[in-house]
Amino acid sequence: MIFSVFAIFFTTFAGATSALLGVIEGLADFSAASLTYWAGWLSDRSGKRKGFVMVGYGMSTLAKLMLLFSSSVVGLSVFRVIERLGKGFRGAPRDAWLSAIATHEARGFAFGVHKALDKAGAVLGPLVAYGVLRWMGESVHTYEVLFAVACVPAVLSMGVLGRLSDVPGTPRPRESLHQSWHELSPSFKKFLWPSAVFALAYFSVGFILLKAHSLGLGVTQVVLLYALFNITCVLTAPWVGKLGDRVGRHRIVVLGYALYAALNFWLLLAQTQVEIMVVLVIYGVFYAIEESQSKAFIADLEPDRRATAIGVYNGLTGALYLPASLMAGGLWMWSPSLAFGVSAVLSLVAIGVFVRVCATPMLNRS
Repeated sequence: MIFSVFAIFFTTFAGATSALLGVIEGLADFSAASLTYWAGWLSDRSGKRKGFVMVGYGMSTLAKLMLLFSSSVVGLSVFRVIERLGKGFRGAPRDAWLSAIATHEARGFAFGVHKALDKAGAVLGPLVAYGVLRWMGESVHTYEVLFAVACVPAVLSMGVLGRLSDVPGTPRPRESLHQSWHELSPSFKKFLWPSAVFALAYFSVGFILLKAHSLGLGVTQVVLLYALFNITCVLTAPWVGKLGDRVGRHRIVVLGYALYAALNFWLLLAQTQVEIMVVLVIYGVFYAIEESQSKAFIADLEPDRRATAIGVYNGLTGALYLPASLMAGGLWMWSPSLAFGVSAVLSLVAIGVFVRVCATPMLNRS
């Protein structure tokens, strides 16, 4: 509900520049990355999952409540960073929790279902935002009401989470952060190379929404486009996961890289609102792959220290999202087409690195 309007509210009503948007989005992802390895290590070290997930979701909920008191550039920036800190703290323990529940044969499908349910809320949220904007009109007060409404499901989610049963892992109370890195498998460490290259290509979907806005779509229409992107993700996430279970998750990871490259090349030339609509539909498929199947792939590669491995992966890619977003924001001010072009080329490079450094024995394990 909030993110569907965040980029436009931040740059239009709050008065920030697109370059500052890139900085804040990068800092948000960097803040998430700053905790993810540590949280994953703590989760594996203690063997506990639920407590860390509760703290992470609690931080994100508190960040949303902050918007009730400030919607200035500073307030919005602080919200975005703290909200992502919560994501960073909960992500690795939650994904390790999920991988412990799912069998190897259905792990991709399980992660896909999780992403579909996660994004189902991101479908309903923009629709509620659209209804509020249509009913009250576009004004600062309307956005304040929208932020208040968004706090309700955030608080309710904590109650739902509290009713779930933990599935603890094997505790390793004497293993240090340094030791945990050395115990991670060579196959997983090789996967970090293409992941790092692709992270440099990756920028926020907010820039695509800005592209839609620049082609004449109003804020309410952009909100609906964001909902369309999320609907596509909801409908496709379980099935790309099932496809990965069948043909191998390494092929699905490469497919995600290829889709992202193709979308960026298309955005170089896109000049119509219909094209942007189609791009966001396909982007939903890419997002379903990138946000779920890479974690399932890592769970296969690193069965003993999953939270740590996912934390390392999230930490590395999240840290690289900062320079990636800074680059995207800077290139956008110079030429939006240049931003899309650089991302497309880096995506192709990531495919090449994956094929070269990820050895066949590792791929066969997936």
